[in-house]
Amino acid sequence: MVIDPIYGEALVYASLLTLLSLGLTLTFLTTKVPNFAHGTFATVGMYVTLTLNRLYGVSPYVCAAPAALMGGVVALAQYIFVLRPLTKRGASIITLMVATIAFEFILLALLNIYADYLIEVFRVKSRYFRLSGEEVVVAGVKGLLITAPALVVGLAVALHLLLTKTRFGIAMRAAIENPSLAGALGVNVDLVYQVSWLLAGALAGLAGGLMPLRFLGNPDRGSMMLVSIFAASVAGGFYNIYGGFVGGYVIGLAEILGTNALSKAFGAWVMSYRLVIPLVAMTITLLALPTGLTGLVSKLRRPSGSAMLKRWLRWR
Repeated sequence: MVIDPIYGEALVYASLLTLLSLGLTLTFLTTKVPNFAHGTFATVGMYVTLTLNRLYGVSPYVCAAPAALMGGVVALAQYIFVLRPLTKRGASIITLMVATIAFEFILLALLNIYADYLIEVFRVKSRYFRLSGEEVVVAGVKGLLITAPALVVGLAVALHLLLTKTRFGIAMRAAIENPSLAGALGVNVDLVYQVSWLLAGALAGLAGGLMPLRFLGNPDRGSMMLVSIFAASVAGGFYNIYGGFVGGYVIGLAEILGTNALSKAFGAWVMSYRLVIPLVAMTITLLALPTGLTGLVSKLRRPSGSAMLKRWLRWR
């Protein structure tokens, strides 16, 4: 029995999208502002992988670690040097949102400059590139088909243990629920936010670092995925840290498999309108279920901010 490769591509894409949407949800929970630069964190990771692979011969799987680190550093820099100063000055949500767009433009410009630098100095193809030749095959199965879902499962378990079994994780949940009260009771809210942004950027950088193994890389790759990332976070639930896991797979699988099914039914021209699927899914979710798919569960099970603070105080 031969399995259509589209299912493997859908699973890999959905897994990487899940990592991206989880990071976006994490940043939204802290600053309460949609980060339009989040997709470009993945592009940063993508170019870290390209550089290390083409210039030093490092495997893309090994490059995923420094790609995650660089994505985390860039995200942390955005929080420390852009969003935190504006927040302290009482900037509105709209102002913060515009600031993330400006940061996105700056990153995009720098990535384009760096791509040209790689071409001119090292003769490295840095636009519309793919590293599929570096893929590892295990028992006839491409490594990314195993690695990407395994990363999501591993991170889901690790995140759950962090948030429920550690003092810092409980402090993080308390700071997200009620930052003012958490700060009054001794939680270092700013440190929690910094770690959250570092983790979010690292998740995006990790996804971007693995992406060239299957998908085309370009300076605007992350920007082009922004609609899908937002759709995944909204569908899963912007106010639930676990929403990224649910929304990422729902939107990712629907985007790839839905586009494939429609192209078979109506022709290849449908592929040009691929982003319509996540847009429609996001619209339906906002109209029918504003809190996302995980919102139904969280209403019944999520402890209040005061409950989180009581748990944190018991850890002190």
